Amino acid sequence: MTTTPSESATREAAAALTGVETTASSVEEAAVAPATGITGAQSLVRSLEAIGVEVIFGIPGGAILPAYDPLFDSTVRHVLVRHEQGAGHAATGYAQATGKVGVCLATSGPGATNLVTPLADAHMDSVPIVAITGQVPSGAIGTDAFQEADIRGITMPITKHNFLVTDAADIPQRIAEAFHLAASGRPGPVLVDIPKDVLQATTDFSWPPRPDLPGYRPTTRPHGKQVREAAALIARASRPVLYVGGGVLKAGATEELAELAALTGAPVVTTLMARGAFPDSDPQHLGMPGMHGTVAAVTALQKSDVLVALGARFDDRVTGQLSSFAPDALVVHADIDPAEIGKNRKADVPIVGDAKETIAQLVTALRGEHEAGRTPDLSAWWTQLDSWRDRYPLGYDEPEDGSLSPQYVIERLGAIAGPDAIYTSGVGQHQMWAAQFIKYEKPGTWLNSGGLGTMGYAVPAAMGAKQGRPDVTVWAIDGDGCFQMTNQELATCAIEGIPIKVAVINNGNLGMVRQWQTLFYEGRYSNTKLHPLDEHGKPKPVRIPDFVALAEALGCVGLRCESKDDVDAVIEKAMAIDDAPVVIDFVVGHDAQVWPMVAAGASNDDILAARDVRPVFGEGQV
Repeated sequence: MTTTPSESATREAAAALTGVETTASSVEEAAVAPATGITGAQSLVRSLEAIGVEVIFGIPGGAILPAYDPLFDSTVRHVLVRHEQGAGHAATGYAQATGKVGVCLATSGPGATNLVTPLADAHMDSVPIVAITGQVPSGAIGTDAFQEADIRGITMPITKHNFLVTDAADIPQRIAEAFHLAASGRPGPVLVDIPKDVLQATTDFSWPPRPDLPGYRPTTRPHGKQVREAAALIARASRPVLYVGGGVLKAGATEELAELAALTGAPVVTTLMARGAFPDSDPQHLGMPGMHGTVAAVTALQKSDVLVALGARFDDRVTGQLSSFAPDALVVHADIDPAEIGKNRKADVPIVGDAKETIAQLVTALRGEHEAGRTPDLSAWWTQLDSWRDRYPLGYDEPEDGSLSPQYVIERLGAIAGPDAIYTSGVGQHQMWAAQFIKYEKPGTWLNSGGLGTMGYAVPAAMGAKQGRPDVTVWAIDGDGCFQMTNQELATCAIEGIPIKVAVINNGNLGMVRQWQTLFYEGRYSNTKLHPLDEHGKPKPVRIPDFVALAEALGCVGLRCESKDDVDAVIEKAMAIDDAPVVIDFVVGHDAQVWPMVAAGASNDDILAARDVRPVFGEGQV
C-alpha cells in the first residue's frame, strides 16, 4: 500500500508524540469517528484527544472559554495552574521528562502574553510544546478590543511556527500540523491562536487530517560522504573531544553516543543542556564545559585538535571569547538544524542530520577506519587530561562562619535521591551547583532553563515532569529569588495531587548577581539582598517570607534545615512523604560562590579555579 506525503507526515507526528513509529494501517485504525454540526471548540478538543494528548496545563478566560466546555467531558486531564507562565513551564517540564509534546492553554491578551517567557524558554532549549490561545472575535481583531493582543506577531521570533485559525473547519489540520512541527526536526514551541467566534462556529470534524506544510522537510539522514570525512578526521586525531549538546538527548541518541565514545576512546564533555546524556560515572566523562564547567572539560576543548560537536550550538557560555576558543581544533559539527552549522564557529566537516542517525553512521564509518588500521593512540592525551582532572577536581570550602554550605546540601540531595530521580532547577548559583554536584547517569533526569536562563522555571517544570512521570521522584532545586517568582504553583500541586519536592537554597540574596557584584563591582551589593535590613544595613532576625509557613499555607509540608548535621535526616523525611508536595527551606551562607569560572567575555584560557587567584594556566596559557 502506498502512502502520500501527508499520510507520512501524520504518522511522523504520531510517532513524535508517542515515541512509537506507526504504520499507514495503524493510522487509519486510529481514526476517530467523524462528527457533523459540532462547534469549533468541540473539534479542538476532539483533535487533542485524537492526537494522544494526556494533559493540558492552563487557565480559562473569556476568549478561550468555549474550549473549556467540551474539556469538561474530555478524557484529557486539565491542570488548573495559578499563572499562565506556570502552564508554559509545566508543559516544558512534561515534554522534557517524557519526550512527548507538552500542551498549555490560555486566553487572549494578558493570558497569551503571560506565555511569552515559557515560549521563549522552550524556543531557546528546543523543547516541543504546543500553546493554544484564545483570541478576540475575528471582527474585533485590530480594533484594540478588550483583552486583545497580537500574540502571533509577539511570538513570531520565539516560536518555531504559529497559526491564526480563521475557519473552524481548519482546526484539526492546524492541530496536527502544530504537533508535527513541534516534535519533528529541531523541536520547538508552536502557537495556535483561535478567535472566539471560530471556537463557537458550527463545523464538521474528521480525523486524521491532511497536513499541508510545503517546504518543511527537515533533514534527518546525514550525507554519507560527510560522515566518512568526519570518521577519517577522528581516526587521525591525537587530541579529540566529543562535545555533546542537548540535541543528543532530543534525538534519543544516548546509546549511540556511548558506542561512539567506547569506539573512539575520546573524552566526552556534556553541556548544561546535555547532563545525563553520558554517565558521570564513566571515566571518559570530563564533566560540563563552559563558564562554570570543570577545568578538565574546559581545557580539553581548548587543547583539542579535533572537536566533534554533536547537537551543540557553540553558545557563548561554552566558548567564552569566541576568537580564542579551541584555536587549533578542526571541527566536525553535526546538527539537525542547518542554521546552527557555521553560525558561531566554522565547521570543517558540516553534517546536517538527526543525532541518532548521524552518530550511528559515524560509528559504522569509524569501524571501517579501524579495520583499515587507522586507530589513533590517545595515551599521551589521556595522561594530560587525567593530570588536569586530578589537579583541579570540583570542590568547595566550608563556610568560615559555620553556616550551612549550599554545595553540601545539593551534593547530599543527589546522593540520597539518587540517579533515578528527576531534578529541575531555577537559574543562578543553585543551578550551577546542581549541574556540578549531582551525579547524572541517565537521560531525562536533569531539566533546567539553559538558553534563556529563566528564573522561576523550577517549580512549574517539576510539576509538569511529575505529571508526566508520576512514579518517579521529582525534586525542584530552587533559589530563594527564583522560588518567589512561581511558588504559587505549589497550590496547584497540592490541589491536583502532584507531590513534587522542593529544596530552596535560601541565602537571602540574588546569589549569582551578588557573586558578580563581589567579583566585578567591588562588593557594592546594589539591590541583591532579599531579606529585610535594619537602619544599619544589617539583616533583621525575621524571615520575609517564612518559606515553611508559606509552604503550609499553599497546602504543602514545610520543613527547615540550618545545620549540616540535620541535612540527611531532613532530606530523608521529605523522601518519605508521598502524598503531598514538600518544601525544605535550607538556610545557607550568603558568601558561597560558584567555581570554576570563566568571566563573561574572557577567554577559556583564563579559567579561574577559585576566587582571588590567577588563571589556572597563567594569563592565556593553557
